[in-house]
Amino acid sequence: MLGYNAGVQYILIVGSGDVARRIFLHLAQRYRVYALVRRASQAAEWRAAGAIPLLADLDNRASLQRLSGLADIVLHLAPPPGEGQKDTRTRRLLSVLSQGKSLPRQLVYVSTTGVYGDCAGARIDETRRLNPESARAGRRVDAERYLRQWGARTGVRVSILRAPGIYAADRLPIERLQKGLPALVAADDVFTNHIHADDLAAACLAAMRHAGANRAYNVVDDSDLKMAEYFDRVATAFELPKPPRITRLEAEKLLSPMQLSFMRESRRIGNQRLKNELKLRLAYPLIDDGIAAACSRRNVCWS
Repeated sequence: MLGYNAGVQYILIVGSGDVARRIFLHLAQRYRVYALVRRASQAAEWRAAGAIPLLADLDNRASLQRLSGLADIVLHLAPPPGEGQKDTRTRRLLSVLSQGKSLPRQLVYVSTTGVYGDCAGARIDETRRLNPESARAGRRVDAERYLRQWGARTGVRVSILRAPGIYAADRLPIERLQKGLPALVAADDVFTNHIHADDLAAACLAAMRHAGANRAYNVVDDSDLKMAEYFDRVATAFELPKPPRITRLEAEKLLSPMQLSFMRESRRIGNQRLKNELKLRLAYPLIDDGIAAACSRRNVCWS
């Protein structure tokens, strides 16, 4: 399908969620794929799909020993731990990978666009200085820097994909709209960025072929809209009430800290490296394309 290097035979997927499963669909027939999983129930699912599950935990270094010298390519999709300043999971993974008789040739890491922090709605690209404003984004920056240093030291081709809010047919804010949770008024609203789960999976596959060493890529679509407008478009498509508008001051009194955290950072992220260097043609270039596809699947859209 994508013309990978014929010498690559073993791929290790770290982080066995939705995007990992979408990636595996394109690898299953041509490569030996190992999937790191934390629970036995996950292992059964991956084995049934045709992968070789490895029961291990990034929070338990001893359980990771079997990963050393195992794969030609590592796709690292696992999130950092939920607390602390460092991504100890990535550090443990790299420590074990370094012990093998042979190192992987490439490692692709899925990070977050949250590493840029608040850009006050400015248009930015990968040259923007990193400025994480949340603890979870800070752990992502730690992971990126540690991976870059490891790649430079070992010669492994490390590539970083920075993804924003990931959506799909089953990952739209339907429940939020049904609950009637508010959105910000236009004057206080933030620009938001998105990528469909299928396009993020495709970007990982494209990175295996085209990504440069110690190179970062923003994996975002072409949409240019604020958060409330995004909610409105989903609401219209699914015949739900549009969210009421409130000011930021009101939001700080009504919404949870987690909900507020996504309303504090505004940026408009460019994707030219994604298109020009990774040569990726987005299946869902606009958020409207993804919403329409979701509607078609559920057969509930306006005619």
